[in-house]
Formats: sequence, structure tokens, C-alpha cells
Amino acid sequence: MKAVSIKIRKIYRNSSISQKLFLAFSVMIAIPAIVVSFLFIRVQESQLYKEAMSAGNGHVSRMSEQLRSRMGILENASSTALTQKSFIDFIHSNMLGDGLRLVKFRQNQFEQMHNIIQSNEMISELSFYVDNPNVHEIWPEIYHYDKFWPQQYWTRLRDEGGSSYQLFAFKDGEHTLSYYRLVRLQGQGGKRPTIMEIRSEHRVFFEGMLEETGGDFFSVVMDGRDPGRFVYNPQHKFSLQAGDELGDILGGIHRQLDVLQSQEPIKVYVGDHAYYALYRYIAPLNAYVVDIASHQDLMKGPRNWYFLVVAVTLLVLLLMLLLVSHTTRRIFRRMDRVLISMRKVRRGQLDAKIDLGLAAGDTGDEIDEMAISYNNMLDEIKQLMTQVVDKQLIAKNAQLHSLHSQINSHFLYNALESIRMLAEVRREPAIADALVSLGSLMRYSMMWRNDTVALSEELANIQSYVGFINFMEGGSIALLSDIPNELTRYAIPKMCMQPIVENAVHHGAPRGGSLTIEISARVENDSMLVIRIRDDGGGVDPDILAGLQAVLEGESDTPIVASKNGLGLENVHKRLQLHYGRGSGLRIDSEQGAYTCVTITLPWANANLGGW
Repeated sequence: MKAVSIKIRKIYRNSSISQKLFLAFSVMIAIPAIVVSFLFIRVQESQLYKEAMSAGNGHVSRMSEQLRSRMGILENASSTALTQKSFIDFIHSNMLGDGLRLVKFRQNQFEQMHNIIQSNEMISELSFYVDNPNVHEIWPEIYHYDKFWPQQYWTRLRDEGGSSYQLFAFKDGEHTLSYYRLVRLQGQGGKRPTIMEIRSEHRVFFEGMLEETGGDFFSVVMDGRDPGRFVYNPQHKFSLQAGDELGDILGGIHRQLDVLQSQEPIKVYVGDHAYYALYRYIAPLNAYVVDIASHQDLMKGPRNWYFLVVAVTLLVLLLMLLLVSHTTRRIFRRMDRVLISMRKVRRGQLDAKIDLGLAAGDTGDEIDEMAISYNNMLDEIKQLMTQVVDKQLIAKNAQLHSLHSQINSHFLYNALESIRMLAEVRREPAIADALVSLGSLMRYSMMWRNDTVALSEELANIQSYVGFINFMEGGSIALLSDIPNELTRYAIPKMCMQPIVENAVHHGAPRGGSLTIEISARVENDSMLVIRIRDDGGGVDPDILAGLQAVLEGESDTPIVASKNGLGLENVHKRLQLHYGRGSGLRIDSEQGAYTCVTITLPWANANLGGW
């Protein structure tokens, strides 16, 4: 042992200073850095797991709510169908007795029932099974009870309160979900009850819930009765990677599912892989909504970090070796010149090149090479900046040429005026008025003399829009305004009221139905102009309304997706707040089935107003 110690001391003594410095830096920096990095990665693995489970729980909860909402749609459709009492009475009567009655039934009651089915895209088929020997089976909506299977299923419906779901329907169950409901109980003579069946194809019912093909979690809806039956997206990367093991994974998870459920994830092992599963139980459907993730995929990032730490450590050791091998006084002086030049460049002096002092044909050492590369980089930066400016000029010129090539707006106005005159000559006043409204809309939207307009101009544009919509869709939309004369000249941002009225027209009124829109304006506290746009339409769903209010009040980071709720209010709100401050913007109030009211708040002082 003593000889080994003497040998080590001798090697250290005979080493160069560069080698001694390199060893010292390695012991003091590299090794502790590796240890700390590994500990940090372990902490990150734990944090990543917690975040993934939290995100999975949130996703499962949202899927559960979506599923319950869609089940509610089927239940509402069934209730609507059962309100057609004359239809129900007729299918229990002698449908073969009177041909005229059957024709009238087809034109009236059956057509009404068919419209109920067609108006709901989620319903693929609605059928009644009636124990009536005189039923006429000429439509897929009406069958004799003998066509229903299983025959005694009505007893289960009776025990479960008159209705029940089947994740996999008795007929074509591999692709269809069904909702069964008792219509009438047994009659005289031992007749069996009437059963209504609403069928919805899986691809329609679960549309938007199971379509994701990426992501860490794989969503599955599992039948609570049969562990071998489930609904999922076969194109998801998890499904493709699992291959033949997917059945074993789902079976292992199904054995641990519990109707009482738990917030803690289920963990199963298949082969040398571990899988986590989060779930919610849907009691009416007797099914589970399950999100599954592979432990290996969740931890792929942190595991790669280990290799990154080793690579970075080796790179740091190499850099330290280069550093300690150039510790002479002259090198540090030359390095100072490089640092001085860098500081000048950071202040914007791109011509602050390093004076190399090399004669023609000399290459110099590594620092000289670095200085040459640095000088070349400055030249390239200046060249790139020149190219960027040139490209911007080219783009601006192209934009101007594009504008010059567009159709002259006056030509469009003259064309519309000519068509309007022709409509009046031919005594088509409705078409003439519609063309006047359309021309006003085009002129208002295409002519931007300023970013602000008088309140009266915005209101006139809205009146033109409502008139044109009434003509196009055959609706009865009434526009009422209660605005004092002194406010009509007030300058407001152009097109800040138009999107709100459009939302009221498109989402508040039934197609071709009536709607009243009231616009009022008041000055409150001598500091704020408050404009209210209220309609008596169908209102906003409470859940959607809560999300909208949270976004408008700054309580939620979830963006408003127009395709889901149809209300594009966030854009107007954020623009108003951007230009006029937090005290300005929009507020929405609504009561479903009664009204929707959007309030615009602007500063009363015109000096505070800007444009878009």
C-alpha cells in the first residue's frame, strides 16, 4: 500500500501544470456536477410522473363529462320521441285495417318522428318494437316485438327504472351503442311491452373523444360486463406499438377496475413493461373510461437526460483541458482583446473587429483562428442584415403590386347599384333592398379611412347586416336601439360591435326564426362608455358560459375554440384591453332559453381611444 502511494505521488510530481490543473478542476467541478445532475434527474422523474398523472386524471374527467353529455342527448331525443303520443297510439292500433289512415299516418305522425331522428346527427336509427299482430313493418322505425332480441330484456328495463344502455348493442354490437327504453308495459292477453331502441354508431358517438393518434395517454372505453369488449382508436401510436400485447394489457387493467374507483392509478406489468391506467366509472352505461400510459414512454425524456449528462460532462472535461493548457500570460492578454471586441459588438458596433497583427500568409495559432472566424462572423452578420432589409423591401413591393392588381372597389359598388336599379325596374324591392344592404356592408368593411368610426356609423352597418341576413335566411330579426343623440357621434373602434351581433344572429336565433336584438349605450360615472347588446335568443349553455366568463375575466388560460362554442369574443376583448387598459373590454351574461347580453366598456375620454 505504501509503495502504491509513493508511485502515485511520483506520477503527480512529474506531471505538467496543465495536467495538475485539469485533475483539480475535474475533482472539484465535474464529479460533483454529475452527482447533482443525477439527483436532479431523479427529482424530475418524480415530478414528471405526478404531472402526467394529474393531466391524465383531468383528461379522464373531461372524457367522462363528454360521455355523460352525449348520453344525455340520446335520452333527450327519446323523451322527445315519446311526446309524439299520436304516433305511439297508432302503432298500437290496427295499422292494416284502413289504408287511408296509414297514408295520413305516413304524412303526419311518421314524418314528425322521422324529422326528430334526422335532426340528431348522433342517432343512426330509432326503432319501436310492438307486440301488435296488426303492426305494419314497412319502415325501419316500426317492428313487431318478435324482431327484438333478447325477448325477456324488458324485465331488466323494468327493474332498472324503464331504460338502459348497451355499450355494444344486441344488433351489430361491434360498432354500435344502443339506448333502450320501455314505452308501454304489458297489456291484456299477456302482451309484451313496447320497447324503443335508439342506436348510435361508435364512430359518431365517440367522435372527438378517441381520435388522438399521439400523446402519452391512450384512451379506451371498456365494457363493465365483458373484459374482452372495448372501444378505442386503433390508429393511436400506443395501440400500434403494443400490437398483440394490447389484449393482455387491457385484460390486466380490466381485472383491477372497481366501480367505487380511485384517484390512484392502476399499475400492470406485461412482459418487461409497466403500464399505468386512470379511469372513471360511468354507471348508466356500466362502462369505464380509461387512460393508459406506458411507464417507459413517460420516462423516456429523463432517461435520455442521463446520457446527456455524461456527454456534457465529457465535453466540459475537454474544455477544461483546453483551458488549462493555455494559461500563459500572453494568451490571457489576447483573450482580453477578444472580450473587448465582443462587448463592443453587443453594444451594436458590428465593425469592432479583432486586430490580429498577422502577416500575409501567416495562419497563427488556435486563438488567431478563433479571431479570424469571429471577424468572418461579423462580416456574415452584416451581410445577412442587408439581405433581410432587401427581402423586406421586396415583400413590401410585392404587396403593393398585389394591391394594385385587385379589382377596383368602385367597380363593385357601381355593379351592385346597376343590379339594384334593374331589380327596381322589374319590381323586386326585396332584392333591391338586399343589394343596398350588401353594398353598405362592403363599403363599410373595405373603406378604412380611420381606425375609429362614429357610433352611428357602426350602428348603420349593423342595420345593413341584419337587413341582408333577413333577406338571405328568411328570418325575422328585429334590431332595436336606445342610444342618446349626443352619443351617436362618439368615436369607437371600427368593427367592435359587428362580431357580437353576428354571434347573436348565428347562435341565438333558430334558423328562419325570430330574434330581437337590443343595443343601448350609456355613460357611467362620467368615465366609461357602456354599450350593451342583448338578444332574446336561446342563450348560452351554463358550462360554456362559465368558461367564457373565466377567459374574459382573466381566470382561465384555456383558449376559446370557435368551432366548439361559436362565440368569437376573446379577440375583441383582448384587443380592447391591449389598447385601452384592463378597465376596458367585454363582459357576457346569459340565461339559457331566455337571453344573452354582451357589455362593451370603453373609456369615455376620446383622447384615450386608439385604433385596432
